Order: sequence, then structure tokens, then C-alpha cells
Amino acid sequence: MSYSIPLFKLNFDDAEIKAVTETIQSQWISTGPKCEELERNFSEFIDVPFALSLSNCTSALHLAMKILDIGIEDEVICPSLTFAASVNSIRYVNAIPVFCDIISNEDLNIDPVKAEKLITPKTKAILAVHFAGFPCDMTAISELAGKYNLKIIEDASHAPGSEYGGRKLGSIGDVACFSFFSNKNISTGEGGVLLTKNEELYNRAKLLRSHGMTTMSYQRALGHATEYDIAELGYNFRMDDMRASIGIVQLNKLPEDLDKRQIIRQKYLNMLSQNNNLIIPFAKNTEFVTNYIFPVILKNSNKQKRDAVRHALHDAGIQTSIHYPAIHRFSVYKDYTKSLPITEYVSDNEITLPIFGTLTDDEIEYICDKLEEITRK
Repeated sequence: MSYSIPLFKLNFDDAEIKAVTETIQSQWISTGPKCEELERNFSEFIDVPFALSLSNCTSALHLAMKILDIGIEDEVICPSLTFAASVNSIRYVNAIPVFCDIISNEDLNIDPVKAEKLITPKTKAILAVHFAGFPCDMTAISELAGKYNLKIIEDASHAPGSEYGGRKLGSIGDVACFSFFSNKNISTGEGGVLLTKNEELYNRAKLLRSHGMTTMSYQRALGHATEYDIAELGYNFRMDDMRASIGIVQLNKLPEDLDKRQIIRQKYLNMLSQNNNLIIPFAKNTEFVTNYIFPVILKNSNKQKRDAVRHALHDAGIQTSIHYPAIHRFSVYKDYTKSLPITEYVSDNEITLPIFGTLTDDEIEYICDKLEEITRK
């Protein structure tokens, strides 16, 4: 159906068109100078020395597992309230996902207290997913990592620009992964970036990104090499320069867009504060965040009631979504299923409301009024 208020809008204009056109005219459209430029810019933005552009965030997560030497029968503690790619990456290396519940209906991130109880001699890493761009408790997670000699992988798909204690998310763990999927804060259609402070990890990820080849086509085209070796069994996880050129423009636009989202979130908070049928996660957050999505949770509800509310909003022309169906309930993860009561309640009763930089005051008021009317009934 057609929505009068969509869930999100692309932050695109003539700048992206110009960037792609110039890249095509340059006659170099695969991995090359634009990918390198995006990597430099993103590295500086997050303040991490090494960045690697990739085909998507899923490939970044996969490479994170590989370069940290996570493998067969190793355990990785992870949330279930995330997109499937977060946990699929653990299975790609034949490791075992150990699902951990979230903190509460107000804080949808992995619970470090519960996580510690799940640590065994097989535990190799913690996957910290910064839900909606709001930071996990990285102090507690870092303490666990130090105490038990664990690696930290930050899934920062929702968080390019979010902060924790004055540091950008993605600068705290051993490896961080970002998404540039079409509906993300930075959009290149498909794409992602892996970040690390460790040069050895970066070099291995770079090797694995392109079939384990010791040099790439761009280096050979510049005359820097004429031959290559295959040093390790690698993948085709490259980004191309057309998407990278869009990413460069999008990164330049990001600070202004995040400021707009901050204002919009505050308007939502003000207008929804009197709705006694809702919980607004992260309402007390004081950190600067991306506000990638705006989730609300219905009180005293169930999946059928949540779905009825969504249908009524859709009938009013308001597009919504769900973030996320709990991964441990999917058929492919039936062997790893456990009871995660908070995750399950949120998964059954969460509604994602529209948020994007050009959402107007009138549209926010309309959404909040309709939500109040529908939930009151």
C-alpha cells in the first residue's frame, strides 16, 4: 500500500548523482581510489586508524570472526534482538551463538550481568550490538573481556556517529562493523566498513576481502605490482567505487542529519510522554546517538494486539516496522533456543515509528495522535 508517512526517506540529492557520474567518467568503477578515500574519511570520523570498505556489514561481521580466529565449537555471546546477520556471522565460522537476554524493556541492549553467567571455557568473544544506535554498556563489557580474555566485536550497524563516554562507538572493541544498507544512516544501497585499531587484524581482513590475493587490480593498474599470490582462502567481499563515491557524500551529510534526528526524537518524547500505554526505550539516554530508528513498546500487550495496532497505523497512512523478530525463535536456530523472556516480550510488542531528517512537526504530531487514539482503544 501507499503510505502518506513512510518509515524512512533516503537523504539523497544531486550530490550523490554527481559523485556516481564522476566515478563512471573516471573509467574506474571497481575497488579503487574512491574506496580508499571513503576508508580514510570513515577512519578519521570514528577515530580508529584502520578502516576497510566491504560489500556489506554481513561480510564485515564474517571477516571479524575470521580475523579474531573464532572457529569450530568456539562460543560467542550475542543478543537475539538483532538482525539475523549478526548471529549468522557466528555460524559462518562454525562457532556457537550463546544467546543472552537484553537488560529491560527500557534498555534493549545485551545485559552484561546475564552475559557473565553464560561464559564458559569455550567462550571466545562478546558481540555487542548497539540497538537503534544506543550504546551498550561498554564499560561492563570491556571489564568482562579483560577478566575472561575475550574479544569484543561491535556491531555498530545502527551507530555511525553514536557516542559512549565521549568516544565514538566502533572505537572501543577489537573490531567494529558498520552497515551502509539502503535504510541506514549512511546509505550506499549495499555496503559496509570494518574498523580496527590493530594493524595485523586489518591486514588479514584486507587479504581475505579479495580472494586472499596479495595485490588487487587497482594496484596492478597503477604499476605497483604485476603479479599476485593467493596467500589464504579468501572471499569476494569488495565494495566498488560507485558505491564508495555515494558513501563519501553520505558521510559528509551525516552530522547535519544526526542533529535533525536528535530534534525529532525529542519531539517524539515530548508528545508521547503522556501515553500510558507505551514504553519508550532509552528515554533516559544522555549520550549523542544516531537515532537510526524510533522504537516503542506496548504495555500489557501481546503479538496479536501489537499487530492490530500496526494495521491500524497502516490504515492511517503511517508505515511502521518491527525491530526485530527474535533470532533464537527462527527455525535455523532451533538447536540454540533458550528462554529469553525480556527479548521475547519486546520482539512481540515493539513497533518502529517513522524517523528521518525531513519528518515534519505536523507529521510527528499526526503519528503521536493516531498512536494515542489507537492504543487507548
